[in-house]
Amino acid sequence: MRTRAMRTRIKFCGITRARDAREAVRLGADAVGLVFYPESPRAVSIAQAVEVAKTVPPFVSVVGLFVDAEAAYIREVVSAVRIDLLQFHGDERPEACAGFQRPYIKALRMREGVDVAAYARSYPEAAGLLLDAYVAGQPGGTGSRFDWERIPADLSRPLILAGGLTPDNVGEAVRRVKPYAVDVSGGVEADKGIKDPDRMAAFAEAVAEADRASNAGEPHERNEQSG
Repeated sequence: MRTRAMRTRIKFCGITRARDAREAVRLGADAVGLVFYPESPRAVSIAQAVEVAKTVPPFVSVVGLFVDAEAAYIREVVSAVRIDLLQFHGDERPEACAGFQRPYIKALRMREGVDVAAYARSYPEAAGLLLDAYVAGQPGGTGSRFDWERIPADLSRPLILAGGLTPDNVGEAVRRVKPYAVDVSGGVEADKGIKDPDRMAAFAEAVAEADRASNAGEPHERNEQSG
């Protein structure tokens, strides 16, 4: 029986300009991420987010990223901006992630000693788990990698891999980790919050090439289990 070909999804995060969102869509991105964390150099205002989201067509997700935000602010954003999926990137408890009438993914920064499988089980309503590098005092966008060998092979939720991904290493990440999706921000930038279209294109092509290699050989097992 022929094995169904699998495709690694791509999210370009930290989008601040409509032109970068359009380029992400042109390259076949599955999602674009908008950062609603004021301390981030990639943060967007609600007005900026509205303009970016207008450029995103159906079947491409607009993801709103929050870090320990007040519930009232999250509700203000989702009432004004097209947000298809929430991403919680702080220390939010499970109950703080629910109640916004949107599916959500939960980020886990891979500090030493963390039990990834137990963390996933503690967020039973999360649509997926995003694993990112741990850097003290920085909730994300660090440009740092973590040891992919620390990722358990039997996660109960779709795995989104982040943390220091670039056009140069994402192919290896896809081949080794076999994530459901990859998430990139700084690795495809010309400057903070300003995407480089050539690096975006190279990133998307590296993912596609790794998928082709995987599908020509062994099945994309983690994808098959997750999605």
